[in-house]
Amino acid sequence: MKVFFNQLFDYNFYCNKGLIKECSELDKVPERSIELFSHILNAHDIWNSRSLNRKPKFEVWQIHDIKHWEDIHYENQRSSFEIITNASDFDKRIDYETNEGRLFTNTLGEILFHIINHSTHHRAQIAVDFRSNDIDPKSLDYIFYKR
Repeated sequence: MKVFFNQLFDYNFYCNKGLIKECSELDKVPERSIELFSHILNAHDIWNSRSLNRKPKFEVWQIHDIKHWEDIHYENQRSSFEIITNASDFDKRIDYETNEGRLFTNTLGEILFHIINHSTHHRAQIAVDFRSNDIDPKSLDYIFYKR
């Protein structure tokens, strides 16, 4: 499982780093894309924090200046790799409270997979937002990454 999750998080790192670079080179990044990418970064931190039983650094929809994206992204990835490296059981149950105050339990493996899936979902929304703003998004398909 560790190898599988390390591969997924390598891919996630590659995609987010590419998107950060792309946005940094644009004259104007669409506001919705800034909101969505900030949300990707925030959610990643929140899920890492839940896995580590610590308080998140960010709110769910907190907006970040593009110049801070790379540092936040790097710290999220570092933390996820640390979680994966130190995991002895991906079926370990993690209890957490949502932002609405509801209590849930999921396995560590489910949470890690959710981080990847959630990021992919919102990167796709950013690609749609780019297209609607006449920006040609780079392809971030997993199979292209693996080639």
